[in-house]
Amino acid sequence: MIYFDNVSKQYADSSIALDGVTLAVDPQEFVSIVGHSGAGKTTLIKMLLAEERPTDGKVYFQSVDIHDLRRNEMNLYRRRVGVVFQDFRLLPYKTAFENIAFAMEAAGRPDAEIQSDVPHVLELVDLGEKMWNFPHQLSGGEKQRVAIARAIVNQPDVLVADEPTGNLDPVNTYDIVQILKKINDLGTTVLLTTHNRGVIDSVGGRVISMEAGRIIRDDRNGRYVF
Repeated sequence: MIYFDNVSKQYADSSIALDGVTLAVDPQEFVSIVGHSGAGKTTLIKMLLAEERPTDGKVYFQSVDIHDLRRNEMNLYRRRVGVVFQDFRLLPYKTAFENIAFAMEAAGRPDAEIQSDVPHVLELVDLGEKMWNFPHQLSGGEKQRVAIARAIVNQPDVLVADEPTGNLDPVNTYDIVQILKKINDLGTTVLLTTHNRGVIDSVGGRVISMEAGRIIRDDRNGRYVF
């Protein structure tokens, strides 16, 4: 499904963010990408989102080089990849319902579909009773659950969660991990970046360890080793 073919990224200041990364992710996998700050995790995700171009190598999604896509093709591609960030990025003057509906409106979904799908996805993340709350009325964990619901409401093939528990306490961290696992069980490929050993222990599954822009370990047994 996703394939990084000997991908490198060097910036103008000669710093190397990725160094010959080759990586394949199968459909419906749950893959955790771990590493200290500066290891290359964020650059790897930006490559997948086509926010950065490789200096060398190619990134494929279902056998298509994503960096060769035309603008209209790129828009369609990005709808197939949902993204959750550490800082939530909710619209402060919209309710939980409206934040999620906004993502559907941007994708051109009809009103009837929005009215049926938004409550459903809020129930999926255990926030059915908070759909009319504004972000300032939600806890950090609840905000992240809204962000996850927004990321999956258009039914992407892949969910990218970039340090989604970085601002959360252990209880909310556990809840977010369980929701990500539930989404994966429903058939969505999940890529999770984290430096939290507890999260890795909770998820299990495949763990890719990065250091200095390289993959130094690819463990199918869910171990975080440095």
